Amino acid sequence: MQKALAQNPNLLRTLLGLSFTLIFLLAYAVYGATISPSYYVYETDTNSTIDADSEPTKLYNDDTNETTWRWTMSADGDNLTWVNLTATELSRESTVRLTNSAGLYSHSKLGDPDADDFSCEDKCYQNTTHEGYSEDGEDVSIISMTTTDPGRRNNGTVYAKSLSSAEEKARDIIEYFHSPSVIIIEITEIGNRTTSPNIELETVNEDFDYIEVFSIDAGTEFLWALAAVIGCFSMILIPSFTIYFAAQAKEKKAELKLQQAEDNVDVSIDKSEQAN
Repeated sequence: MQKALAQNPNLLRTLLGLSFTLIFLLAYAVYGATISPSYYVYETDTNSTIDADSEPTKLYNDDTNETTWRWTMSADGDNLTWVNLTATELSRESTVRLTNSAGLYSHSKLGDPDADDFSCEDKCYQNTTHEGYSEDGEDVSIISMTTTDPGRRNNGTVYAKSLSSAEEKARDIIEYFHSPSVIIIEITEIGNRTTSPNIELETVNEDFDYIEVFSIDAGTEFLWALAAVIGCFSMILIPSFTIYFAAQAKEKKAELKLQQAEDNVDVSIDKSEQAN
């Protein structure tokens, strides 16, 4: 590098100029990629309905000595997303069933805030009947969904060339009719029971609310992009410039030693001439 600089004194200036030019070009490229107007974010309007006042039908089986309480409810199938059941005041060894002939997705860890490494899209299973068991009379909750597609719930993103096209795609994702939407709840208890448990059925319907272009804080993202590119180039340029400055320091040190040697020779010659 020292020889190259000797042949071209402007090489250092050229390297610095080229480096900073590339830094700003790449930073702008990263910034431009993060604000693509082709991505749109949509939100849904959530409507929750809770039914806790329905009266059950009692079915007693003499052969098994079991009492089954049955509730039949009709949910709104238009964009139905969640069907959540909570049963309370249960007796020991009670079985709770949530049935829908169209099928629902559920898992024992769904809705559990302490569940680790759980993804409903991967682990939830579809069935017409989901069960819960109360061993000592504790409450039982069954959380279920009509789909595992996250785009049908709360919000999502779509890729489109215009706002109208993006809204059409978002509505196609959200719009759905769950049929049949009749929900049957059964609780089976041991013995001939006279008092039914309490249940609360929550159904959630979600409609399209609004859509907008995906955007971010341009200033912040530009600074992050610039910092990332500078960091990448620093990994390449710092070693090169370190070698360059070390070579210059070594050259100056050699020149200093050479100058000192020449001075010593001159002093020796002067002394010889004075002696003669």
